[in-house]
Amino acid sequence: MSVFVNMDDRNAIHNEMPWEQRDVPSTLYQLIANAKAKYGARPAVSYQLTSGPTDPAETLTWAELHDGVCQAANLFRSLGVGEKDTVAYILPNCNETVLALLGAAVAGIVNPINPLLEPEQMGAILRETNAKVVVTLKAFPKTDVPQKAAEAVALAPNVEHVVEIDLLRYLTGVKRFIVPLIRPKNPVRHKAKVHDFKKAVAAQKKTLTFADSEGDRVGAYFHTGGTTGMPKVAQHTYSGMVYNGWLGDKLLFTEEDVIICPLPLFHVFAVHVILMAMITSGAHVVFPTPAGYRGDGVFDNFWKLIERWKVTFVITVPTAMSALMQRPVDADISTVKQAFSGSAPLPLELFNKFEAATGMEVIEGYGLTEATCLVSCNPIGGVKKVGSIGIPFPYTDVKILRQTADGPQECPADQIGEICIDNPGVFAGSTYTEADKNHDLFHHDVYLRTGDLGRIDEDGYLWITGRAKDLIIRGGHNIDPAEIEEALAGHEAVAMVGAIGQPDVHAGEIPCAYVELVAGAEVTNEELMQYARAHIHERSAHPKYLEVIDELPKTAVGKVFKPDLRRSAITRVYNAALAEAGLSAEVTAVLEDKKRGLVAQLEKSGDVDEAAVGKVLGNFTRPWEWAA
Repeated sequence: MSVFVNMDDRNAIHNEMPWEQRDVPSTLYQLIANAKAKYGARPAVSYQLTSGPTDPAETLTWAELHDGVCQAANLFRSLGVGEKDTVAYILPNCNETVLALLGAAVAGIVNPINPLLEPEQMGAILRETNAKVVVTLKAFPKTDVPQKAAEAVALAPNVEHVVEIDLLRYLTGVKRFIVPLIRPKNPVRHKAKVHDFKKAVAAQKKTLTFADSEGDRVGAYFHTGGTTGMPKVAQHTYSGMVYNGWLGDKLLFTEEDVIICPLPLFHVFAVHVILMAMITSGAHVVFPTPAGYRGDGVFDNFWKLIERWKVTFVITVPTAMSALMQRPVDADISTVKQAFSGSAPLPLELFNKFEAATGMEVIEGYGLTEATCLVSCNPIGGVKKVGSIGIPFPYTDVKILRQTADGPQECPADQIGEICIDNPGVFAGSTYTEADKNHDLFHHDVYLRTGDLGRIDEDGYLWITGRAKDLIIRGGHNIDPAEIEEALAGHEAVAMVGAIGQPDVHAGEIPCAYVELVAGAEVTNEELMQYARAHIHERSAHPKYLEVIDELPKTAVGKVFKPDLRRSAITRVYNAALAEAGLSAEVTAVLEDKKRGLVAQLEKSGDVDEAAVGKVLGNFTRPWEWAA
C-alpha cells in the first residue's frame, strides 16, 4: 500500500504522470470486470440484516458481484434504459442496493435518493432527473420506505417501472413465516408497472447483453442535502468515480483489508469513497443493517462486529464516534488500523478520546457531492493537524480565492477566502442538472466554488473556517437556514427570523432560530416551536433552540447579521457546558480571528482546572482561548 505521508509524497504521486495519461478504466463496467479478473473468489460485499455479532449474513464474492451487476444492468436495459436514461433507487442498505446501484450506472445513469426525504422531495428529484425506473422496497414491517416511494412515483408521471426488493429472504426461523402475515399493505396507487427484483434479475444473463459505453460519460446523479423544497442534483462522470476509487486503492486499501461501512448507500461517502475504492483495490466491505449506524443495536454491537469480521478499517462520522465513546470497547478490535472520519468537523477532545480508547489512527477528510467526493485528508502515518482537513489529494488543485474589483484573486498562506477546487471529480461547467444552478459556480471556468471559507497554511494543510453558503451542517446533513426562516416567517406574529447552527457536542451543529416579532404581537416560544415542527417537513431541520429577541442584529441594508447570532449561541452553549461541569470560567467575548474564524474568549471567575475546561470545550468544534 502506498502511504500518503506528506506534501512531498503527494506531489511525487501527482508527478508520476498526468491523470489523463494513466492507464485507468474509462467505464464503470471495466472497473468491475477488472475486479472479477483479479479477485474473483475473494469476498467483496457482506451484509447482515440485524446487528448481532453472530446473526446471519450474506457475502458476495467479486465474481458473484460482477455477475449480479450484469444481470441488473441487463434488466434495466430490458426496461428501456439507455445511457442517458435514469434509474433511481429509494432504498436502505442491502446487497441488492449494491447490485442495483452498479447495474443502473452500467446501463444508464443511477440516481440514489435519500429514503428519509419526504415524498414531495423525492417526487421532485424523480421529475428533475426524468427517472424511467425506480427501485425500492416491497412493503416490510417497521419501514415506511415503500409507502413514501409509492407516493413519490405517483408525483412523477415520467416513471414507467417500479422494481421491488423484498428483504424477507434475509430472515430465518419464525420471523420468516410471520412477516408475510403482518406485511403492511401499500395504499398508494401509481401508474408504473411493478416488477419483483429477485425474479426479474434471475431471468437475465450473467454477462452484458449490450455493448459497454465507449468512454467517459455521466454515470450518476446525486442530490445535495436539502431540507424542504427541491435539492440540487449534481452530475457525476465515470472518470470522477474511477478517480475516487483510484485514490482508495493507491493510498488506503489492499485486497487484504476489511472495511466496515455503516453509512447509507445514497451518500457519496459510501458510494464513491468506499464502494469504488473496494472495486479498485479488491478490499472487502461490510454493511451492517439496512440503516447502518441508525440500525437497532449497531452502536451496542459495533466492537463485536469488528471482531467478527476482523475489520482493518472503520468508516465513521463525528456523531457516530461520539455515540461509540459512550460504549465500552468490549471486544478484540486489534485488527483495526485506521478510522476515516468525514462529513463534519471533528472536535479535538473527541479525536483524542477515540484514538486513546480504540488504538486506531483517526484520519480526517474532506469532500463534497459537487466534486464527486474526495478533496483532501490528513496523511496516513504522517503529520496530522487536528482540526484541519489535511492535504489535497494527488491531482486535486485547491485554491483559496477571494473576490476583488479585478476579479477573483488567490490568497497567500493563512489568509481566509473561499475554498475552490479542480480535480477529475469536478464536472466543470455542468455540475448541476439545472443550468441556472451552475451560474457563477466556477472561478476561471475551472475552479469549483465550494461555498466553504478556509485557508491553506504554510505547510499546505487546508483549514475550514466558516461557510459562505451559510449552511447548517448537522451530523454531516446539510440544512439550508432559509427553509427554517421561511417557515417561521409564515407565522402572523413573526416579523423576521435568523436561523443558524449552534454548537453541539454530538452533531457538530444543530438548528437554532432567533425571532423578532411584529410590533405589539405576543407569542410564546413553545407556540413558535410547534409552528416550526408543523411547517418544516424535514425533522433534522426542526430548531432545537428558539429565542424571541427585541430586535435582530442587521446590516446597513437591513439583512440579518448572523455573525452576532453565532456569537450569542456560542456564548450561551459554552457557558452552559462550563456551568454544568461546575467550572468557574465563562465566555466573555467571541472574536473574529483571521485564521480561525469565530473564537470564544474565556475568563476565570474563581479557581479553575484549566485542563478540565479544555476537556469540556474540546468536545465542540469551534475554537476557544483564555482572554489576555
